[in-house]
Amino acid sequence: MEDQVQTTKRGWKKELREWTISLVLALSFAFLFQNYVYAQSEVHNISMQNTLVAGQRLIEDKWSYHFKHPQRGDIVIIKGPESEQRLVKRVIGIPGDEIDVRDGAVYLNGELTHEPYVKGLTTIGSTQFPYKVEPGKLFVMGDNREHSEDSRSLGPISFSSIEGKVVYRIWPIAKFGNVY
Repeated sequence: MEDQVQTTKRGWKKELREWTISLVLALSFAFLFQNYVYAQSEVHNISMQNTLVAGQRLIEDKWSYHFKHPQRGDIVIIKGPESEQRLVKRVIGIPGDEIDVRDGAVYLNGELTHEPYVKGLTTIGSTQFPYKVEPGKLFVMGDNREHSEDSRSLGPISFSSIEGKVVYRIWPIAKFGNVY
């Protein structure tokens, strides 16, 4: 009888230890996944309207840009010294591109861009145009051009300031899906 009580006590302690280890490993994996692979983010301002609006929740890919550089058209999340806030913006120019703003429109390498997602006219800001994007930098703009703090006022964004790429909208449910 005494052996059975000892076995039960050891069995209970062993199971508690196994559950604790499993829980710690699961929480550690979730923390690492959230911080280094995919994360959930929320839109807090109007600079990306009509593509994204305040209150929408997004899935951010933090992993891909370790293997490749951002491309024109990518919607990125910026967290760096260029701004005190995390920003969501669209990549307009990559290294070597020449950006110009004329008559409320953007010209990329001398060609008028086709940007059906843009809301409002594109104004100049404090950047001198035409602007040549330097190596290791990106030129970004919000889709709501008249109400966006972006490369026109902040200057170019370093690759190292890019936290990740927006890949999915998960809230509201009616708008669930890829983000372009």
